[in-house]
Amino acid sequence: MNHVHDPIARAVIESAADAIVAVDQRHRVTVWNPAAERMFGWTADEMVGRVPPIVPDELKAEHNAVQERLLTRPAGEGESGQISIATRRFHRDGRLIDVRIDTSLLQDPSGTLLGWVGVYHPVDEDEVVQHYMTERARLVRRLNDIVADLNAELDLAVVLDRITGALIELTGADAGGFVRIEGERLRLVSMSGLPEHMRGRSAELRPSLVGELLRSGKTVKLATGERRLGDLIWSELSGLHTIALGLSYLQNRPYGALYALFSGGKVGHTELELLELLAGHAGVAVGNAVAYAEVVRQRAHERAVIDSSADGIAVLDHDLVVRQWNPAAHTLTGIPPEDAIGRPLPFDMPALGEMLTFRLESGTWLNVLAAEIEETGELVVDFRDVSEAKALEEAKDLFLATTSHELRTPITVVQGFASTLVNRWDEMADTDRRAAVATIAERAQSLGRLVEHLLLGSRAGADELTVTIESFDLARVLTGVVAGFRSLSPLHRVELEVDPDLPPCQGDAMATDIVLGQLLENAFKYSPDGGTVSVRAVRDGSDIVVTVVDEGIGIKAGDHERIFERFVQGEAGDRRRFGGIGLGLYIVKRLTEAQGGMISAHPAKNDNRDGSHMESGGWGGNGSAAPVLPPVSRQNTLLRTADGRGPAGGARRGDGTCMRLVLRAAH
Repeated sequence: MNHVHDPIARAVIESAADAIVAVDQRHRVTVWNPAAERMFGWTADEMVGRVPPIVPDELKAEHNAVQERLLTRPAGEGESGQISIATRRFHRDGRLIDVRIDTSLLQDPSGTLLGWVGVYHPVDEDEVVQHYMTERARLVRRLNDIVADLNAELDLAVVLDRITGALIELTGADAGGFVRIEGERLRLVSMSGLPEHMRGRSAELRPSLVGELLRSGKTVKLATGERRLGDLIWSELSGLHTIALGLSYLQNRPYGALYALFSGGKVGHTELELLELLAGHAGVAVGNAVAYAEVVRQRAHERAVIDSSADGIAVLDHDLVVRQWNPAAHTLTGIPPEDAIGRPLPFDMPALGEMLTFRLESGTWLNVLAAEIEETGELVVDFRDVSEAKALEEAKDLFLATTSHELRTPITVVQGFASTLVNRWDEMADTDRRAAVATIAERAQSLGRLVEHLLLGSRAGADELTVTIESFDLARVLTGVVAGFRSLSPLHRVELEVDPDLPPCQGDAMATDIVLGQLLENAFKYSPDGGTVSVRAVRDGSDIVVTVVDEGIGIKAGDHERIFERFVQGEAGDRRRFGGIGLGLYIVKRLTEAQGGMISAHPAKNDNRDGSHMESGGWGGNGSAAPVLPPVSRQNTLLRTADGRGPAGGARRGDGTCMRLVLRAAH
């Protein structure tokens, strides 16, 4: 009371029977008379300079609405520019007391706003108060129903439309809208009672009413007057005279604002209170919808990741029942989702954090891991196909064992004959010494070929094979390779047929020599009972096709492509007794592809001995039927083993194999 300088005014305030409380623009008490001390229980010394703790939380929106309404109330409306309401306030002891408050603006003689002053009258439960409380209870119940309806809806667009509809119902506004704050701009995202073309319009945030409201620190605002409303998008509403807006917050940050537009009806403090309450609840409803949309987006993202994963993924609930089963799980196990979901995992599950490797009945090897989702208690089981790695591991083991065997035999022979020569040189006949040296040379040559295969296989596996692409005479290379094999086996007869019009070949002569040599070596190795090996070269459009056909044991169905893999040998018949480390055809394939060519294997059991048996498998090498290439005349044979070389008949023939090499002709 000390700052009330007029002695008469001070005396009037101190002696007044009704409580008088004045607050500044920051809502801090400037006047708290003795009647206020008696009504509320706090002394003036305790209250002056503080925000009085007398407004219940559920009535703060009403309190704010009254103060905001007074700021924008046109002159002459009502008596003395006051707003009178029946309401309740806290006593110091926590009781709620019924009061009637007459609130007015507090201004200096020049009209500058100083704050608000309220005169509090204690009232009994009279008919007016009862009517007020009944009406307020009705509005609160309706608001609660609307809020419950909003919170039950999770589609953001529907939530916003329902908010604007509820706003018009509760406040009696002629139109309404919700604007979303997008950085430094506002966007109208929902509306009711306005032309549809306004939806989606945007405006700058700072000069807007929302910007003013944000800077004021309040949550509700009234705006009137043509000057303030004429430049807003809302001006399209005919007769617009008042705008009320309230802020909505999402996670304690301003998300948007709710507008109530009045062109016919009037707005009072009750409408402002309802607007503020609805705007606050709108933030909660919007938050729920945004959170749900984020969950849906996250679930969709997770679903897409799971569905596109090459690993099989199963999600199990607390009872270890499958709830999710992705496409890769179907592919790996052959079990469709409808047969997996709702049932236990169709194979054993490892302990958490451990890996289990096992083989399915289909022959597929799986690595299985399990992890727990702590938030839900669900289990995620991840399993991937490791059949290829398993096969490679087994092939490497076989490679090591076979290589050790292949190396041991020639080394043992070389060591034995070398020791014999050293220790018994003088005792041996000249023919025996020559035979021993020849054996050492032959075994050394075998070792050399083995080491060459190992080196080439290592370089091919590391993609380090280099070839020189140039034009060369394929017929000359074929003649040299065939001549080299001619004397290697008395059981085999080698025939070579070359198209007289064969063009130069585009590729690497040395690499092609290695390829052809390996193909002939395989033809000899896998026809142990002898027979004819036919080598044929013809032009096929822009390609040159070379075939090497034997009368041997053939290749098991399904192995025609696998035999070109590293460390792999066919399993037909007794092929495993022929030795080798499974690198020869792998090197052939890599050297051929490095030249831009292709190699494939096909059954030769339909060979009619004139060369017309060949099937053009195309660049895919799948042995599919194609037009038969024209036969090459016998007159064009460059080299044929003399009659009597090898069995002319009686050799035990199997399915035989046709190796088809396709190279590019030089242009």
